[in-house]
Amino acid sequence: MFRRLALPLMVLALAACNAEAPAQDTDQTPPPLDQPAQDVPPATAPVPVPEPKADSGLARFDGYGDMRFGMTEAEMTKAWGGTLNGDASGAAADQCHYRNPVSNPVPSYFAFMIDGGKFVRYDVGNDKEVAPGGGRRGMGADEIRSLYPGRVAESAHKYVEGGKYLTVAADDGSGGKLVFETDAAGKVSEWHVGVEPQVDYIEGCS
Repeated sequence: MFRRLALPLMVLALAACNAEAPAQDTDQTPPPLDQPAQDVPPATAPVPVPEPKADSGLARFDGYGDMRFGMTEAEMTKAWGGTLNGDASGAAADQCHYRNPVSNPVPSYFAFMIDGGKFVRYDVGNDKEVAPGGGRRGMGADEIRSLYPGRVAESAHKYVEGGKYLTVAADDGSGGKLVFETDAAGKVSEWHVGVEPQVDYIEGCS
């Protein structure tokens, strides 16, 4: 009886030893976490937006807005597109005089000079307007020098003790000049742009 049972048990044991273990797939490596299935181009830094230029206003070395030095008074008025005070007629039209926008609180706030029937200069006595190159009323003399390096010619103010005239020649070939007037504290009190000889007039039309 023992022998009959022993033989089948031995056969089963041998079969169990010879059974192959299940094959393992060594190539199925899990992908790294958060890895996209497709190639993604490298991130790029945002393109910086350029800052607006300081002199992006209407003031220019060759005129103001659409007005250009050398225009007749009629051409200048048309280019201005608004109403101006100080219209001259007859013989006075050829003499030096100023035209002011009707919105001016005072004549010295902003004015256009006409001489010989031509637009030759504009004067600014307010904080709103920005001169060509970035200068403006209220700036210190050192700020003006830094804005126009190597281009500022200085001379003493005729009426203000300690004041100066800071003159900047155009760098665009227009022949215009920009003149800043400073007070005793070295601050710009007013400025004007024009062509010679009128740009060098100290007392308005003289």
